[in-house]
Amino acid sequence: NYRTTINYASYVDYLADNGFVVFKIDLRGHGDSEGEPGGAYYSSDYVIDTLNAYSALQNSDFVNKEKIGIWGHSMAGNIVLRAFAAKTDVPAVVIWAGAGYTYTDLQEYMIEDNSYRTPPPNSERAKKRQELRDAYGTFDPNHWFWKQVPATNYLTDLKGAIQLNHAKDDRVVSLEYSSNLNKILDETAITHELREYSAGGHNLTGSTFNEAMQNTVDFYKKHFE
Repeated sequence: NYRTTINYASYVDYLADNGFVVFKIDLRGHGDSEGEPGGAYYSSDYVIDTLNAYSALQNSDFVNKEKIGIWGHSMAGNIVLRAFAAKTDVPAVVIWAGAGYTYTDLQEYMIEDNSYRTPPPNSERAKKRQELRDAYGTFDPNHWFWKQVPATNYLTDLKGAIQLNHAKDDRVVSLEYSSNLNKILDETAITHELREYSAGGHNLTGSTFNEAMQNTVDFYKKHFE
């Protein structure tokens, strides 16, 4: 039931009302985009889509090319961090209730998403996952291949700043995901902050929404200067 022009409309409105141009994309296989969904965690498809969108904005004539940030929620937290690791000069990245940074965290904290549907066995997405398992086994942080997957192994050259936002009562994606990433960032030179909220759930709703959106706006403006 996801529709680009309806879902997250209030988020887009808040940013636009504060002077931001918002380019909200359909990842491949979603909404009106062509192709088949590739999944977030074990495919580069969505990262490529994000980087292509970023490049399109940089080549446009209606935005400041030096002041383009990335925002992501939930699964997109993984996508955004991986895109940031690939494009190290993004000035500011904001993640809401993100998950899947070290991949060990996926095994430890899990995700309680009742809306998730396992891809059909004959889908391209399922086939690619199985090919990875057949070649390299399940995720092992000490395996040479799997060490190349987590974005947390590529933080050294990042020049921009990261803001993490997470509600303590998130029942879908545990706050531990953001807390753990924040501890990892503490060991780097990356400018970062973790904003915790007492309520709001996975979507940071209610009064938390305005607080988190204003924190997002303030963070972007600060690091776009």
